[in-house]
Amino acid sequence: MKMSPSVHALVIVVVLASPVLAQEQEDDDSCFFLCAPEVKIEPTFTFEPIFRLPTVGEELDVGAIMTPRRVETETVFELVLAVGIPTEIPRVDFTVETIFIPSGTSETNPFTGVTAVQRGRSSFRGNEIEFELELNLGLVESEQTGGWIESHFDIVDKISAAKRPEDTSSYTHKLNFEWDTSFLVFRGLPDGNWLRNVEVEASLDYVATGLPKAGDVVGGEYFVSDDSPW
Repeated sequence: MKMSPSVHALVIVVVLASPVLAQEQEDDDSCFFLCAPEVKIEPTFTFEPIFRLPTVGEELDVGAIMTPRRVETETVFELVLAVGIPTEIPRVDFTVETIFIPSGTSETNPFTGVTAVQRGRSSFRGNEIEFELELNLGLVESEQTGGWIESHFDIVDKISAAKRPEDTSSYTHKLNFEWDTSFLVFRGLPDGNWLRNVEVEASLDYVATGLPKAGDVVGGEYFVSDDSPW
């Protein structure tokens, strides 16, 4: 699968929280603005893009564009390491995430400039890494739903691979907005059962900056319309 410049939009996540850290948080309520962190491992399936699918055409030569086509929605598997940091401010938390995308492919190594053909391969693994720093604003607290559902709105500083021709860095900052809702599907199990810490999360993302615009040529693709932020 060739990774397109599109961004992820709807995410289905199975979250494995650390029961040790969660227990420590319950046993020690003392904080100094920032409280004890919680580590989560999130195997994620992302559907990208899902709204306002962009139209692109392959650049054949200067001024020559192959018949434009509508970008199709793809499913991408990602692994996310998330560190949640509660605060003493009600409904305000921070999250730091490292996102690893193991399933993509690329025709050129973005750091060495070597092509797959030069190495006698059909493609390279496009296993890029993204980094996010999130400000989480609680909408629905778990206490309001008996511990079953939690929802929050996130303002995200996203650091990911450059996606615009004029970018001067390999990785660029992008402003991202997220709406995350988590369901603790095994909440009813007895205390001490590790499955109680497993949750299923749905996330809707809107990337506000740093995406290809109409007229941009990225990776040999000419964007007839703006890339989808969803």
